[in-house]
Amino acid sequence: MFETINQFLIDTMGELGPLIAMGGIGIVLILAVVPAMLSQKEDPLAKLNREQNAKAAGKSQQLRYSNKSDKLEKYSDFLEPQDEEEYSAVRLKLLQAGYPSKQAVRTYHFSQFALGIGLLVVGVLVSLYQQSTGEPTTQTTVLTIMMPALIGYMAPKYWVNRRVQERQEEITNGFPDSLDMMLVCVEAGQSLDQSIIRVSEEIRAGFPALADEFATVSHEMKAGKDKTQVLRDMSERAGVQDVSSFVTVLIQSQTFGTSIADALRVYAGEMRDKRVMRAEEKANTLPTKMTLATMMLTVPPLLIILIGPSVYDIVTLLGGGLKTNF
Repeated sequence: MFETINQFLIDTMGELGPLIAMGGIGIVLILAVVPAMLSQKEDPLAKLNREQNAKAAGKSQQLRYSNKSDKLEKYSDFLEPQDEEEYSAVRLKLLQAGYPSKQAVRTYHFSQFALGIGLLVVGVLVSLYQQSTGEPTTQTTVLTIMMPALIGYMAPKYWVNRRVQERQEEITNGFPDSLDMMLVCVEAGQSLDQSIIRVSEEIRAGFPALADEFATVSHEMKAGKDKTQVLRDMSERAGVQDVSSFVTVLIQSQTFGTSIADALRVYAGEMRDKRVMRAEEKANTLPTKMTLATMMLTVPPLLIILIGPSVYDIVTLLGGGLKTNF
C-alpha cells in the first residue's frame, strides 16, 4: 500500500513528490494544532490572580496602558516567554528600541510567528510551482521552502536591533546639548527635576528619543519613585555608556552632597570633547573608506585612456598582418 502511494506521488509530482506531500501534511497539522492551542480556556486560578493583581495595581496602570484594543491578551501564555529572565531580556530590548507598551512583547513574538508561518506557506506554494514547471533538486526545494520562513522569523528581530542602534545613536548625538541646557537651567536657579522637564520639552524637536527618556524620568519622580532608581532605570532603557556615566555622576553627587551644577559643568565639558573626538575619528577613517571607491572609479577609466589607443593600434596591425599573409 505504501509503495503504491509512493509511486502515485512520484508519478504526480515528480521524484520529490513524497517529500512535498510530507511537508504539506506537516503544515496542515501545524495549522490544525495552532487554533486548538490558542483557543485553550484560561485557568480559573490564573484568571483570579490576574484580576486581583489588576485591582492592586490601581487605576494609574489602566490609565497609562489601555487594554481595550489588545486582541492578543488572551494568548499571552502562548506568545510571551514563561521564563522570567527571558521575558525581562526581551522587554529590555524592546524598551531600548522605543516600544514601552505592556503589549510590546506579545506583539513582537506574534509578528515572528505570523511572518514565519505566512512566508513558509509562500515558500511551499513557490516550490509546488517549480515542481510543475521543472525538476528542481532537493537542495533547491528545501531552500525555497525554508528560507522565506527563516527570513520571516528573523525580520522582526532585525527590525528591533536596527531600531535600538538608531535610537542609541540619536541619544548619543543629542546628549551633550541636553547637558548644556540642563546646566543652564540649574545655574539659573531651577531644581534638577524642573531642569529635566524643561530639557525634555526643548529638545523634543531634534532628539525625540532622548526627550522621551527625560520625560519618563520626570513622571516617575513626580509619582514618588526613588530618584536613584529612576536614574538607573533611565540608564538601562537608553543602553548608552554616556548616559550610564551621567547617572553615576548624579548619584555620587547626591550621595556625597556636592554641587550638582559643578558636576554637570565638568561632565558637560567632557561630553563636548568626546563628541569632537568622535567627529575627528570619523573624519580620519574617511580616506581609508574612500580608497577602494577611488581605485574602482578612477583607475579603470585612466587605464582605458592611457592604454586604449595602444591596444587599438596593436589589434589593427595584427589584423592587417593576418590579411597580408592570407
